[in-house]
Amino acid sequence: MNSAAANIGVRRASPRSFSQLINRRECLGLLLASRCALARQQQPKGVPPSKDWVCPMDPDYRSDKPGKCPRCGMTLVLHVPDRIEYPLEVTQSPELLRPGDTATLTFRVLNPATNQPVKHFEIVHEKLMHLFIVSENLGFFAHVHPVPQLDGSFVLKQQLPDGGMYRMLADFYPSGSVPQLAVDTLFVSGTSKHIDLLPSLAPSKSVNLTASLRLEPAIPLAGLETKMFYTLQPGEGLQPYLGAWGHMLVASADLVDMIHLHPFIANGSPDVQFNLTFPRPGLYRIWTQFQRQGEVNTVVFTVPVKAL
Repeated sequence: MNSAAANIGVRRASPRSFSQLINRRECLGLLLASRCALARQQQPKGVPPSKDWVCPMDPDYRSDKPGKCPRCGMTLVLHVPDRIEYPLEVTQSPELLRPGDTATLTFRVLNPATNQPVKHFEIVHEKLMHLFIVSENLGFFAHVHPVPQLDGSFVLKQQLPDGGMYRMLADFYPSGSVPQLAVDTLFVSGTSKHIDLLPSLAPSKSVNLTASLRLEPAIPLAGLETKMFYTLQPGEGLQPYLGAWGHMLVASADLVDMIHLHPFIANGSPDVQFNLTFPRPGLYRIWTQFQRQGEVNTVVFTVPVKAL
């Protein structure tokens, strides 16, 4: 094979053209570097990058400026620490509780790094601690606020009407951490009254309003998001309650799952939307609280959820 045939289809850069290519790349690199340096100089010092303000309770909400989260009302922060669980220690007096007794409950939040009680908390929806209490038959519901003490503990006096098990969900925000949800269990001697838990999606009436609920999809599927559309009547006179347009507690029939939510869309109109992913199939009781003309209304629905 001659040399001409061996070079068919092969393009070779001459020393001159290769040098020109290198020079072009160097010039392009210098141009891009100078533009990046100029952009950094034009960025005012101390101003965080865009979309860097985050809601500590709903970290998927981000903003390019400080303010309040439109979903839950929490103050946006520049950095959300890693989520580390803070244990909740609960003691009761008297030790043996009977139906109708007023229990004195003491709550202590422990620092997981030191196992010492936490003494400093951030305000969450106008309170340092929210507590939800639900009886095992799902007939009793309370949304209350233990009183902070000088040693960092919280104390609540609460009457428990029936025997059996009560589940408690505490909502608190240790300083330097993230908002926490902690579940605990309380037992009262005796048994609870039997209540047939059946699906119930009829309009729910409370003190001075009635709420209608529409689900999308109409039959929720476990593991997939369900949109929950509330319509409140009368629609005038609605007010924020504890810093939000609504508070929702969701409890599975076996009380294994307890979920605390705030509206996804709400602006003071009678139409309020929550978004919820039910973790498992089964029945769920849902308590939702709205305030109208100074009165707190608790409406109740029982929703069946199917397997995917």
